[in-house]
Amino acid sequence: MKDEELEKIKQRKLAELMKRVSKIGGSPTAYASSELVTLTDENFDSFISSNKLAVVDFWAEWCAPCRMLAPLFKELAKEYAGKIAFGKLNVDENPTTAAKFGIMSIPTLIIFKNGQPVDMIIGATPKRQIEVRLNRYI
Repeated sequence: MKDEELEKIKQRKLAELMKRVSKIGGSPTAYASSELVTLTDENFDSFISSNKLAVVDFWAEWCAPCRMLAPLFKELAKEYAGKIAFGKLNVDENPTTAAKFGIMSIPTLIIFKNGQPVDMIIGATPKRQIEVRLNRYI
């Protein structure tokens, strides 16, 4: 329960910071750090609209391919820090967003550019193939 509360506080503070930065003409890419953002039905829209380029991993705890992809996704977040924002959305805990994007198989990565989905990668995919897709949009 404490982790959820901390995450909500963190998201609220990031949103406040983003508003302040946008008022002074800074970059709206508030999340494009080396950290993965835990996404929920509540913060999903803010995340994709606040970043020029974002990748979301739709996953679930019980999914073995999702667990295989997790360390690779974390590596990508570090390597593309400042260029691409990376978020993870647990489909079991956030069914509304998963349904909105028609997620039928996991893991599914969706690449968003300017808040709109531009590409989708389904299944545990090698890092190099993901990088090729990401580099199309940078």
